[in-house]
Amino acid sequence: MADRYKRWLIQLCLAALMAGGWPPAAQAEDTLIWLLRDLPPLTILEGPSKGQGALDQLLPILIEHLPQYRHQVLHVNRARGMQMLREPTFTCDPSLLWTPERAQYMVFSRQAFVVVSNGITIRRSQQEAMATFIVDGQFDLQAFLDAHTARVGAIAERSYGPVIDERLRHADAQTLAFHYGNDALGSLLQMQRLGRLEAVLGYWPEIRYHALRQGIAADDLNFYPIKGNAPYQRTHIGCSDTPMGREAIERIDQVLHDIPLKQVQQSYAAWLDPVMRKQYLRDNPSFFQEVPPP
Repeated sequence: MADRYKRWLIQLCLAALMAGGWPPAAQAEDTLIWLLRDLPPLTILEGPSKGQGALDQLLPILIEHLPQYRHQVLHVNRARGMQMLREPTFTCDPSLLWTPERAQYMVFSRQAFVVVSNGITIRRSQQEAMATFIVDGQFDLQAFLDAHTARVGAIAERSYGPVIDERLRHADAQTLAFHYGNDALGSLLQMQRLGRLEAVLGYWPEIRYHALRQGIAADDLNFYPIKGNAPYQRTHIGCSDTPMGREAIERIDQVLHDIPLKQVQQSYAAWLDPVMRKQYLRDNPSFFQEVPPP
């Protein structure tokens, strides 16, 4: 009788588990989807330098220190990545600028990286025509947009930092050329070479990388910082603002606090031109001073 009762009790417990699901400790790990876009020299998805970007080195470290998740890497363009981050999915991007708009649907980590700020590139053959917008080695983007005489190329859904974003937000649509494709920057550089636009926004190492892939010599291009813009930009890891995303950011913040990032910073510096590299490494200690969270 006792044995029959024990068997009945075991069957009852198994039935309850099957109906209600296994307890959380027995469930498979949640899958964290990392969204990567082609952003040399941070992430390099194709070509002979594939996987050799600075964040290409950081991501495996993050994955190793987050064993409670399964990890999936997904290659997307900027527009698709932002669309996925707006959705209630468990997705994260390791290389984002904080903006008030993004903070409405995303949660951000502490500082993950520091990069030389976005600027503008013009063709050397256009130097004389653009001279009126270049003051003390900086490009007056506002004056350029107000002139309504030329167009600037930009990647759709990308943030270029608060100063540039504000200029673009209020610019006449006729002066802007946004590109949504997977090879958006390469396409914009080709449009510039064909005279369909006069200037292209982006990071200088990224522009040089894509220019060479497009058969455009770096010496044919001139890069200028934007007037009024900070020389460096602090990037963050951003996740969809969901319970799992918020929990992941807490864990990611701890990893970023614990791991040394000197090697990652040195890897990035190696991609800069000699003058920019020297200044970046000289300013590097200040990057790690405590700054208020976004």
